[in-house]
Amino acid sequence: MSLRRIIKTVALVAAVLLCAVFAWLWWDPYRVVLADFARQRIAAGLTRNAARIDDHRWVYAYNDDAPANAPTVVMIHGFTGGKENWYPLAQRLRGRYRLFIPDLPGWGENERKQGGDYGFVAQNDRVARFIEQVARKNGSPIVLLGHSMGGGIVALTAARHPRQVDRVGLFDAAGVRFKDNRFGIEVLDGKNPFAVDDAASLQRYIDTVFHDPLTKPTIPWPADGIYIERRKRDAAFEQSVLDKIGRGDERFLPGIEAARIAQPALLLWCRQDAVIDASALELYAAQLPQAQRVLLDGCGHMSIVERPDAAAQAVTQLIDKGQAR
Repeated sequence: MSLRRIIKTVALVAAVLLCAVFAWLWWDPYRVVLADFARQRIAAGLTRNAARIDDHRWVYAYNDDAPANAPTVVMIHGFTGGKENWYPLAQRLRGRYRLFIPDLPGWGENERKQGGDYGFVAQNDRVARFIEQVARKNGSPIVLLGHSMGGGIVALTAARHPRQVDRVGLFDAAGVRFKDNRFGIEVLDGKNPFAVDDAASLQRYIDTVFHDPLTKPTIPWPADGIYIERRKRDAAFEQSVLDKIGRGDERFLPGIEAARIAQPALLLWCRQDAVIDASALELYAAQLPQAQRVLLDGCGHMSIVERPDAAAQAVTQLIDKGQAR
């Protein structure tokens, strides 16, 4: 085959592939964002999998490259978050523990039912089922970690399903009446302080959840516009969840039922958290006198992203030094 023919063939194949990519993205532009999430997952040494549990399909990341009978760490994300929030911490824990990081039902890549219940109570039961059907293996101890809304869910799971949880970690957790801040006041006024509908509100969202400027993510074009459109489509769902966990009857249930948690526990906050004020740490501590307390400085609501080394150290201490029940 002549050089000219080879060049034409390569050009034709490239054109076909480019058209296929454009068609793939035209059908669902959010795949640009998902592709970057996949890159982050692979960099963290995690594998993607899915499972059907009751009436929802769960997508989760995991790493099972750990010693036999190593503890299993399950990580539950917060409001508007996803499994990707835990990747910096997972990267530091992999190889030592089994790791399972799901998107919660209704969020991320997971299934969302029209009119479904995605509050603290419903989600805590689902998390218990995920542990039972996916994460638990050969009697391996279960370490359940939750961030923000996920912290409230995890507190209920540890209290209501104690046989499924051997140790518990709450990171910047919702579910108690912390000291008033702008975020909390807006929630009580019926607003969604995390709402994103344009570039300015996206930056406000990032500035609210992050404190350390070195850790604030940048979302390049065209992913920024694609992400904004996704959040606009999710606005009604976000509002319905916030109505339930921020203003409804369930809003303080995690803090109340935390008194029933007998397992070794970790409470980790950042002093500059502008979402769940650091006063929440002591409110949870009053219910969990056995808890290891960690208050970090120079970071905001995203402790697991802004200070992953400190978070990993705290989790390791919880596992290694926590006494069995």
